[in-house]
Amino acid sequence: MRPWGSLPGDDPERDRAETEAAIEAAGIDLHPPVPSDHAHPHQHSQPGEPPVIGIVGAGAVGTALGVALSRAGWPIHAVSSRDAGRRERFRSLIEVTRVFADPEPLVEEVELIILAVPDDVIEPLASGLRMYSGQAMIHTSGALGAEVLAPAMAAGTQIGSFHPLVAFADTERAVEALHGATIAIEADDQLAALLGAMAEALGATPVRLASGSKAAYHAAAVLAAGGFVALLDAIAQLGRVAGLDEAGALAIYGPLIEGTLGNARALGIRAALTGPITRGDVGTLRTHLGALRDHAPDVLELYVAAGRREIELAEGRGALAPEAATAMREMLAGALARPD
Repeated sequence: MRPWGSLPGDDPERDRAETEAAIEAAGIDLHPPVPSDHAHPHQHSQPGEPPVIGIVGAGAVGTALGVALSRAGWPIHAVSSRDAGRRERFRSLIEVTRVFADPEPLVEEVELIILAVPDDVIEPLASGLRMYSGQAMIHTSGALGAEVLAPAMAAGTQIGSFHPLVAFADTERAVEALHGATIAIEADDQLAALLGAMAEALGATPVRLASGSKAAYHAAAVLAAGGFVALLDAIAQLGRVAGLDEAGALAIYGPLIEGTLGNARALGIRAALTGPITRGDVGTLRTHLGALRDHAPDVLELYVAAGRREIELAEGRGALAPEAATAMREMLAGALARPD
């Protein structure tokens, strides 16, 4: 087991040994015997070694994964991208053997094909590719299931998905964030074991999703990332009413957010709820709604939606009297009904 605080790449020999042990323990065999009419034309990796990897897409996700995997001892054999600038940047950051504009020749040379392309491109791209026996193809979408890759399958091939729950705004920050992150995996048992070993090599925690749950999982991720940023923007807008700039709002309200998250982790989400709604303070709620209508009307709908959810949580833990809950629901409904 990797010592506490160490990162993939700190000790290449140890990382290699861990990878080999994980793959052998999982019984990985990406090369089952298959009909000869679609046999893979190139030699495979040796038993216990990472598969020969190719990444289709040299954007933010593909590049960060390429950097992280290569540093973790899972070398990238090939990359393909139709954007010449992205190909060159990928090659400048990652020691890669082959670089292609199109994905078809990449498929000829690798065992594990990673499609790191936008969601809308995945299905048509897979439809134009044909895997060889012994190959596996995965995508990095958080919203789409593995089944969108089915058109590329042939006898003896496998498909899956590998979604790091990480923001890929900056390559180095994303690579660093992968250590300790969650990676959602979809695949049959054999491929799932390999993807789990790959996630652990990155220092991440693999989580296997239940069938059919991908959209709900990803919607939650969007709320945790983009949705949270939208909430921060609303907080900053209210902060401006109080004379705070964005940095000031984050400085004042950031510790409150962090403390609330810490309480949720320690006590549970419902128990971490505080504030006027939990106390049944109808007067304070009325004051808030008035201020929002006067100074930040475009934040009002978000506040009302959150307030309704808070009422449900407060009722669920028995902290809110029924009459107070009814009064607050009526007040929230009336706030949105008012034309001003």
